[in-house]
Amino acid sequence: MIKTKTSDDKLDTLLSRSVVPIIDLAHCGIEEVPVKSVVNRVGHQLKKALSEKGMALLVNHGISDEKLKTAWDHLDDFVDLPPDVKQHYIRTDGDKHGYVSRGQQHRFDGKAPDLRHAFNISTLNAQNLPEEPLPGFADHISTLATDFKALASFILQSLAVSLDIPTTFFLEKHSHMLSGDHDNMSSLRMLYYPPVVDDEPGQNDVIKGRCQYSYQRCLSNQPDFRPEHNPRDEDDLTDGVASVNGQLFEHKLGNGAVIRCPAHVDYGTFTLLAQDSEGGLEIKLPGSEKWNRVGHLPGSILVNCGQILNIWTQERYPALQHRVVIPEQESIRARGRHSIAFFCHPDNMTSISPNDLPNPDAAQDKALLKQRKKSFKAAKERVYNAYQLIQKKFRDTYSSNNHS
Repeated sequence: MIKTKTSDDKLDTLLSRSVVPIIDLAHCGIEEVPVKSVVNRVGHQLKKALSEKGMALLVNHGISDEKLKTAWDHLDDFVDLPPDVKQHYIRTDGDKHGYVSRGQQHRFDGKAPDLRHAFNISTLNAQNLPEEPLPGFADHISTLATDFKALASFILQSLAVSLDIPTTFFLEKHSHMLSGDHDNMSSLRMLYYPPVVDDEPGQNDVIKGRCQYSYQRCLSNQPDFRPEHNPRDEDDLTDGVASVNGQLFEHKLGNGAVIRCPAHVDYGTFTLLAQDSEGGLEIKLPGSEKWNRVGHLPGSILVNCGQILNIWTQERYPALQHRVVIPEQESIRARGRHSIAFFCHPDNMTSISPNDLPNPDAAQDKALLKQRKKSFKAAKERVYNAYQLIQKKFRDTYSSNNHS
């Protein structure tokens, strides 16, 4: 039988054009003591990938597809629990951990309800997960969070190799990931967006239903640990929106697509993203103003740079600007979406300075060195710790978007 070519088959992506770097972790990404030669090789590959593209797709990382699928199934089962049961696990003010229901919070404009389901994990303590109503949930999700923490540790070691510094440099500055003691803002977030259908031109409604395999509409989350800053309810934003372009809710693009996550860069060191299908993730490659669809490689996990890594590397590793749209393809829009994102942050008291790391390239180029000295003059005058830096980003982001 001849297969009919669909509009999805014609989707032009960076992946289809072989533009996305793909790095093989040789199945040791979550090993407690990874093979040194693999760490070194991945480090050299990350140096090229992150400096040129700001991202890479990781394959053979050690987290099985089945484990990810099971996590999404658990989230679906949780979403189907009675409201009074789910209420016990609702995220409370001042706490990163817990469930955020669809419509519970509003987007940054204070008007449009957030249509996703999210469960945030900021600690490896399984007692804070719904084991009693959903046997197996707590053990599986805690194990998965441990795997993502281990994978982040592998990347931290490889990043050190890429920058020609001791492999323990970044590990020591991220030692409290998922500790639950408020010393580190790293978190794992599971997300589910129900399908979207167009009932009338320009009208989008959420329909009830689940998909065996799907992906989120919004790439990443915003850290919730904000005692200094309390605008209305902004948890549904991404992991720190450093720049916002255009409307934040269902902003129509020229091709019929709709923005769900506005243009932004992540605040932290880096983000790991597992997705279950092509879900509308778009990026601007460093030095370009053109938006490109990334595409989906089954079984891969995407890593992208955040602003803290950008500062540490004196802009050698650019923080990737990205957004997420609801694609115009009807077959994609009609599916639900799942994803799992791990946001890697340094320990809160870690100082973040562009002078922490050597920069041999700048030393060889006096003109570049002079330019970077000027660029980082303000940072040299005051060195922020990781927590202060993120709070500053919150204030800078929200001060120009303050609604009464």
